[in-house]
Amino acid sequence: MEKNPDKQSENHKFLTRKLNTRFQLVPELVHDTLRRLVSDQKEIQRRRTFAIISHPDAGKTTLTEKLLLYGGAVHLAGSVTARKHQRASTSDWMELERKRGISISSTVLQFEYEGFAINLLDTPGHKDFSEDTYRVLTAVDGVVMVIDAAKGIETQTRKLFEICRRRGIPIFTYMNKCDRPTKDPLELLDELESVLGIGSFPVNWPIGTGVDFKGVFDRLQKEVHLFERTVGGLFRAPESVGDLDDSIIKDKLNTEMHEKLKEEVEMLNLAGESFDMESVYNGTMTPVFFGSAMNNFGVELLLKGFLEYSPPPAPRHSGDQLIPTDHETFSAFVFKIQANMDPRHRDRIAFARICSGKFERDMTVVHPRSGKKVRLASSHKLFGNERETVNTAYAGDIVGLVGLSDFGIGDTLTTDPSIKFQEIPIFTPETFAYLHNPNTAKYKQFRQGLDQLLQEGVIQVMRVRDSLTRIPLLAAVGQLQFEVVQYRLETEYGAESRLENAPWTVIRWLPTSMEESDLDTLQLPTGTKIAYDANEHPVTLFDSDWAASYFSETNGGLELSTLPPKSMEILTRHID
Repeated sequence: MEKNPDKQSENHKFLTRKLNTRFQLVPELVHDTLRRLVSDQKEIQRRRTFAIISHPDAGKTTLTEKLLLYGGAVHLAGSVTARKHQRASTSDWMELERKRGISISSTVLQFEYEGFAINLLDTPGHKDFSEDTYRVLTAVDGVVMVIDAAKGIETQTRKLFEICRRRGIPIFTYMNKCDRPTKDPLELLDELESVLGIGSFPVNWPIGTGVDFKGVFDRLQKEVHLFERTVGGLFRAPESVGDLDDSIIKDKLNTEMHEKLKEEVEMLNLAGESFDMESVYNGTMTPVFFGSAMNNFGVELLLKGFLEYSPPPAPRHSGDQLIPTDHETFSAFVFKIQANMDPRHRDRIAFARICSGKFERDMTVVHPRSGKKVRLASSHKLFGNERETVNTAYAGDIVGLVGLSDFGIGDTLTTDPSIKFQEIPIFTPETFAYLHNPNTAKYKQFRQGLDQLLQEGVIQVMRVRDSLTRIPLLAAVGQLQFEVVQYRLETEYGAESRLENAPWTVIRWLPTSMEESDLDTLQLPTGTKIAYDANEHPVTLFDSDWAASYFSETNGGLELSTLPPKSMEILTRHID
């Protein structure tokens, strides 16, 4: 997008007059202040904060590693299979992740690339950890959706896409594993429209598939990129670049492949959609890239394309007020809490997304939920479980704040107490279990560890109404979350635990207007229980969807909600 120099000059003069009038500054101070404001705005504009989402085994963590390789953040890409002579994945920092070869916690990776300051959030692909992924999606301005080109769109991809669509997040698509047998590329584009309901524009196009995969044609730059395989995909892939009729391209493609490529590109130009930046920004069109993350095919093209066509940090809503990124007030919200990332230090880190203003280490902010003033003395830039002190940060950045026990997920941090973000929804659990402490001598460690994990949002906890015991009822999206709780209790706090599965699989929230006396009058199906969530909202626990429907009918058509109060509003609020 071309910049208008006359418009920039007018803005400069207007801002100068405004500063003179408001602060009655001498010219030198006006210009110093103006330079600082312009510098801050440039820093914000070069930020890109995004997450990578996919169905398990589509290649999300592999792509994360290779993006870091091309970004210069790592020199040798770690293999997810973790062979003995290779590194483990940079983003998989927890020992349980390394053992299973899957990502089970969200990780922040920050690096510089060609003038951009990048915040990359790697998310769990396993469906049992989708709640952690959902929270991460509240902190990003864009998403890269990885699809296995052999399988097309899968269940978890569809669920995560729906969250992005509701929030209006720009989505970039990477068709992965093109060096293996795949679906027809046109069929994959059709799936995007028919299954997800989103328009697509292939920024590049594959040259062959499977063993015949030779590279990609960049439709916007009119260049062919031919790649060579590297041993284990460890190093940056060398490539040959030229237009369709360059001799270097013709020499490496046989006549049949060359003619087929020209025909497909011509067909796309005639019948396909045109590239529209506004549609990309509002999430109704996805730029599509083809490649193979494992073999470094098309990874750098994806990175460059994303940085060029994705938006900078977006403003956020505080109630009815829209807080611009260059607002003079500092504001941020906590979207994730993680304890014991560094086993040498039993500390606790809160991940905060900066929404406006400039962060400076040692600054004092207000914590609206508690009303306290807090000094942010220990602030870090993250790279997996490694960290370094950060002194300044801007809107779009993710900052790790260490050792602040009052912070909870969803909390706002600001220098203006009137700002309060509501960004983090609570999601519907699908599995329930009682967690027992078999060793009474370790009760303190058990309780301390469980309280910490609850504060991190690893799982939810319910209190069953009229229960005679105080055994915690845990609630989670998937069973594997319970295993993580038990594993971390034992390895981080030295506390054993025993899990007892509960019979319920369906939870519904009751109207918040109901009083305790109203709960006594409800007719409950056999096996149904009333409980309270962490915010003391009444819920009903059922063993089936049928029982939930029957309960509603027998209680005069009582309206039940699949989400707690406010969560649906937050989930469906678009980022402007």
